[in-house]
Amino acid sequence: MRNKNVTRNFYVNQLGFSEFGSANYEGYLMLEKDQIQIHFFEFKGLKPKKNYGQVYIRTNDIDSLHQALLDCNTKIHPNGSLEIKPWGQKEFSVLDPDNNLLTFGQSI
Repeated sequence: MRNKNVTRNFYVNQLGFSEFGSANYEGYLMLEKDQIQIHFFEFKGLKPKKNYGQVYIRTNDIDSLHQALLDCNTKIHPNGSLEIKPWGQKEFSVLDPDNNLLTFGQSI
């Protein structure tokens, strides 16, 4: 993450995560949702257009998650719309403010 406040705002307000733990470490952020924890380290020199970070998050209710994000006006990646993939997963993707690719998937 380049900016802790921007990252926190996106994950909490757009994706429904909450902060994890009671400590507030400078340059470090811990977020969680539904038994998933993501930890972020500050990297002010990160160039979003060159960032290839990605996370795959499995869910048991992809359709409801997808709709909840749309309801929060979360932008779905233009190449990552909700669809069934040849490998048997129903998936969609979003980009966070630092261009980390988040793909959500459910086994079909």
